[in-house]
Amino acid sequence: MNTTQPSITRIFRHTLIALGATAFTLWSCYGDEPAAASNRWPAFLGAGASDIAADSIPMTWSPTKNIAWNVAIPGYGQSSPVIRNSRVYLTSVEGDSKQKLHVVAYDLATGTQVWDSITESTFPEKNSVYISRAAPTPVVDNQGVYAYFESGDVVAVSHDGKAKWHQSLTKEFAKPTNEFGLSASPAQTADHVIMLIDDPATSYVVALNKTDGSTAWKTDRTARTSWSSPSIVTIDGVPQVVCSSAGSVDGYDAATGEQLWTFTEVGGNTATTPIDLGEGRFFIAASPGRRGENSELAKKSNGLMTVRRNGDEWKAEFAWKTPDATPSWASPMMHKGFAYWVNRVGAVYCLHAETGEPAYTQRIKQSAWATPVGIGDHVYIFGKEGLTSVLNAGSEFEVVQQNALWSDDSPPINNVPTAEETSEERRRGVAMFSKPTLYGVAVVNGSIVLRTGSSLFCVRE
Repeated sequence: MNTTQPSITRIFRHTLIALGATAFTLWSCYGDEPAAASNRWPAFLGAGASDIAADSIPMTWSPTKNIAWNVAIPGYGQSSPVIRNSRVYLTSVEGDSKQKLHVVAYDLATGTQVWDSITESTFPEKNSVYISRAAPTPVVDNQGVYAYFESGDVVAVSHDGKAKWHQSLTKEFAKPTNEFGLSASPAQTADHVIMLIDDPATSYVVALNKTDGSTAWKTDRTARTSWSSPSIVTIDGVPQVVCSSAGSVDGYDAATGEQLWTFTEVGGNTATTPIDLGEGRFFIAASPGRRGENSELAKKSNGLMTVRRNGDEWKAEFAWKTPDATPSWASPMMHKGFAYWVNRVGAVYCLHAETGEPAYTQRIKQSAWATPVGIGDHVYIFGKEGLTSVLNAGSEFEVVQQNALWSDDSPPINNVPTAEETSEERRRGVAMFSKPTLYGVAVVNGSIVLRTGSSLFCVRE
């Protein structure tokens, strides 16, 4: 999340824009009202987040310093936390067949659990490290929190923990068949929760009404295998659902689901999310794949994409490409005029955001699954094993601080699955994933909230 965004993005966020004959403010694209903007990180990667005062965020912490609280989470989850005002919300699953779906609320000040709303899964499946476990990040607005699980269940819970509605996309449309599960986080507008389901059996984008969970619109897609999340990007005044996924980048009208444009000269784009950079710009990222199957296409699929309206048509193209920078799970982001890609071996690629010219490529001590966050003059890169590297923003590589969230001899609780795996390869995988993994973060004034599979931390001065 670019917390010190270009001035044009700030102007967009607070400016009335025209959509047909109706006036919208950009906050309506994120489903919340400006009055709640003081402490808000309402969706995956902070889409619609409030501005952050750099001097309110600590640069240093350790297991014995600046950790305000650390609490255990029921079950296990790979989603990021979301925050609205004084509450932190997150999801997890529990049980040998992931039959319990948790939406949990915590007090931001103290870490006290406020409530735990549990829903029974409509599509129980084996609880395994090889299948996603509560991977989609929920969204939150002034009416409640909306969570999508890889089982196809979508639930809405009020801010006082009462279930509002429950919809099963599995029962309504189709059962997922992806052997590693689904993980795309929902996006939101003022009226809709929007899910991207890209599965080998069936693929589609669907918007559910926030009021009752009914289907507002559904647009079918070519079946494919992907785990990337959709994003709301305002392009020429039109809020669009942008999906970068397994061989195409597509834009849909957020109000109707109509496909407006597509770009198919990409490949390997199965994990990362386009982040709105303003003026119809966003980064597209792709990786070679586990066995290098997408290596050639991926070299042509990382860069800055722009979309513009030309009369009644839309044109999508790359403003620039980078053949060297490839990500893994962390999405590329921009801060203070520079773009950052981070991959699974801890390589940080820094480029000039306007031109794509490389600034540096350097290694940090840990790879990152969570997308970096830019705050003030620094970029925070959250290592998957709990070590956060704080870099100076800009063209020179300088690590100014490295902060461990836990010590090796006292790791946080980690509720790994107990079911027996069927192959030796998978049994080795269980051992590899037995250590805690830092999956996601949320940042508001004064606090960084970080989530592992079974623990939640708050870093604060």
